[in-house]
Amino acid sequence: MTTRRRLLAALPALSLAACATGRAGGYASGLTVATFNIWHDQGDWPARLPLIEAALRATNADVIGLQEVLQDGDALPNQARTLADRLGMQMVFSSVDAEDQPRRYGNALLTRLPILDYDWVKLEPLDDYRTAQRIRCRRADGTVVDIANTHFHHTPEGGAIRARQIGHLLDWLPDDGTPLILMGDLNAPLDNPEMAPLRARFSEALWTLHPDQADRTTLNTALGHRSVQIDHILYEAAAFTPVEAAIVGDQPVGEVWPSDHFAKAARFRTA
Repeated sequence: MTTRRRLLAALPALSLAACATGRAGGYASGLTVATFNIWHDQGDWPARLPLIEAALRATNADVIGLQEVLQDGDALPNQARTLADRLGMQMVFSSVDAEDQPRRYGNALLTRLPILDYDWVKLEPLDDYRTAQRIRCRRADGTVVDIANTHFHHTPEGGAIRARQIGHLLDWLPDDGTPLILMGDLNAPLDNPEMAPLRARFSEALWTLHPDQADRTTLNTALGHRSVQIDHILYEAAAFTPVEAAIVGDQPVGEVWPSDHFAKAARFRTA
């Protein structure tokens, strides 16, 4: 079996890509997004890269949020740039590390849609080195949407820190009526107390369509993690209707896993 066939055989059955039209991206009347914590350069990055690419390509996403993206000078080109080039997408990268530093760590948004506006912010508390980023995109039918991507504080007992980050993020996001999707590694189950402001504004795509999967892990227990769903795709229910949602990138090829997280993908019908 060829390498390409092995990669595709390892992907779960997912109609997000199979139902795509001939247009670039997902549906002209909808929007497909995906989020993936790619585990920076841990494990065997050269072996993991094609698995991550294959998982993301199978979603046929219009916009992809990546977390734990690393660049390290000539030794490691920006991982999000590498994936964007392979997938034929634009990329924006946010990091608290200065732009002239060779080693930078942060988040990235990839898209095949025209970007009308881009912004990012360093989240409180400032010593936690977390960022959020947002792109405003124009869809094929001319409508405009905002997509935000973030990565919150990681310790299970760090609810108070995540609460500050959530409050800062919600204050920072535009409040001009543009439909918004927020996704990323939020490092907590959605039913945690500190997540209440997010639950008040957003719904979660997988939870809405597959409530029986609300406790399904997005952390890779085969790599020593606890079983918990901490990666989320959140949407404003007045503007978006999820029609498909799935956990992807959750199978190894041989002994190589794509990441220590699993990805999420969702397809939406828009108003």
